[in-house]
Amino acid sequence: MPQGAAGPRGARPASIAELRAVAQPPEVRLRDNAEHWTASLYLRDLSPYLTWVLLKTRISANGVTGLMILVGWSVAAALLIPGFWGAVLALVLGQLQMLVDCCDGEVARWRGTSSPAGVFLDKVGHYTTEALIPIALGIRAAAYPFESPADFLWTTLALVLALIIVLNKALNDMVHVARANAGLTKLADTHGEKAPTSSRLASIRRVVRFVPFHRLYHSVELTILIFAAALVGLLAGQPVVDRVLLIVLVPLSFLALAGHFVAILASRRVRA
Repeated sequence: MPQGAAGPRGARPASIAELRAVAQPPEVRLRDNAEHWTASLYLRDLSPYLTWVLLKTRISANGVTGLMILVGWSVAAALLIPGFWGAVLALVLGQLQMLVDCCDGEVARWRGTSSPAGVFLDKVGHYTTEALIPIALGIRAAAYPFESPADFLWTTLALVLALIIVLNKALNDMVHVARANAGLTKLADTHGEKAPTSSRLASIRRVVRFVPFHRLYHSVELTILIFAAALVGLLAGQPVVDRVLLIVLVPLSFLALAGHFVAILASRRVRA
């Protein structure tokens, strides 16, 4: 079977190697921005084994994406468990969500059932998960059940953080919509398309790469940060550490949003 060709519909792969050849072609493994670092680090090595199991069932690729959405929501639900173990469970579920996220595309590529509906559901999963996690962090920081009006400061900050995260994610999709409405080709996932046209902005971008705070707002990074805060909280006490984390994340998210907006306008992404 040619590398990257869809497997026979209804057939199962004869080996993990055959599954990898179809479900993980080079254009998937080498995507610049679409692959999270955990996928490149280890999840793509594990995902074919879970995909192998899923292909033995009747679940569709969109069904797998639905499972990814439920796992993502469970990350936020785990954070509502007070104390250290809620953060541990959220960390594990955050990794599991990304693993399942790898598998839905692999199932679709093997069966040849990729569709716009799958892309849409994937977006729903990531948008909602990454909005719910900071909201759950705000509830942790407020030390639910709330006992005073002052506690609502933390839930309000969490809602602001959730809104900024969703807006930041939406900027990327706005680029695709703008290009489609202008009749431009689909954006290539390369550094060249995203590079600022201004030399000054290019220099700033190189500096930011050394302190990539703009990458803190993915579900994986958020669960890692909350887990780290829970570890520190074992010594320093909670909810003080969660509150400090929230206070730090909100202004940085504003900066990340503004920087992302400027970077888009300064790049070739929205140029005819």
